[in-house]
Amino acid sequence: MKVLFFAMAVMLSTHLCAQIHNYYQPIEIDIVEHRDSVTIDSSFSIIPNITGECWESTVYNPYKYEEKPKFPLKLNFEDSTYASPIGRKKVVTSRYGWRYGRAHKGIDIDLITGDSIFSMFAGVVRMSRYTSGHGRTVVVRHYNGLETVYAHLSRYGVKENDTVAKGAYLGKGGVSGNARGSHLHLVVNYKGISINPEYLFNFDESNSLRAQELWVTEKWTQPFLHSSRRQSKIKPLLTEDEALASMIKTRSIYIVQPGDTLSRISKRNNVTISSICKINTIRRNSILKIGQQLVIEK
Repeated sequence: MKVLFFAMAVMLSTHLCAQIHNYYQPIEIDIVEHRDSVTIDSSFSIIPNITGECWESTVYNPYKYEEKPKFPLKLNFEDSTYASPIGRKKVVTSRYGWRYGRAHKGIDIDLITGDSIFSMFAGVVRMSRYTSGHGRTVVVRHYNGLETVYAHLSRYGVKENDTVAKGAYLGKGGVSGNARGSHLHLVVNYKGISINPEYLFNFDESNSLRAQELWVTEKWTQPFLHSSRRQSKIKPLLTEDEALASMIKTRSIYIVQPGDTLSRISKRNNVTISSICKINTIRRNSILKIGQQLVIEK
């Protein structure tokens, strides 16, 4: 009798366990971990908090009083392409460089007033307001630290602190501010430092980046080393070693030939007139003599 009762108890216990197991099925839970300014989970990539540092909507350069980053700068891009800032063929009418005795810290892309303007990458709108010179301006900060500036707009399409996707509508192009004809003045900044946009991007139909990992040296952040009238000779720096090696300046001697001018010498050696004058302690209007030796520094 005791044996039968024990057997029945065991059967009942087994039956109850089976029912409990069937009722309480195991489920998978995504673990979300918060670490300061980033969020990590199983379905999203790491998204930095880009609004936490020098986030000021009334100042064009909020990094003005911050310590400048050291060169070379490493820039990473998630995509191999960017969204074209305009919806038509991109024609660069003025380049990054020295123009009319002043620094032109961006490129001008031709457009018709009223053309739509689009964000090159995903990010957050830091500024959307009128600024001196640039007129109606939209500044988007992106997740790799870059800021793209879209100036001379005729109409805003976003407001400050808006989150925008790659290719998102930002406004309409125009001639506001100090603009000579309708065009988009496109500037690329990193922590307040302007970078020659054509060093980073191919402004053709491919909408491609020069590389997804690029190293930037001071050469590509100083307009006086470039001419706004022609594209600089571009060789992307893909490793830190290449960048460091390029920062070592080399000097050579140029012998002035008949018919030479500072302009011709600068074009022939791919250096600026100002750099020739500076290293040779001469002026732009100095008279060159045939056979004169000039130091060329690259």
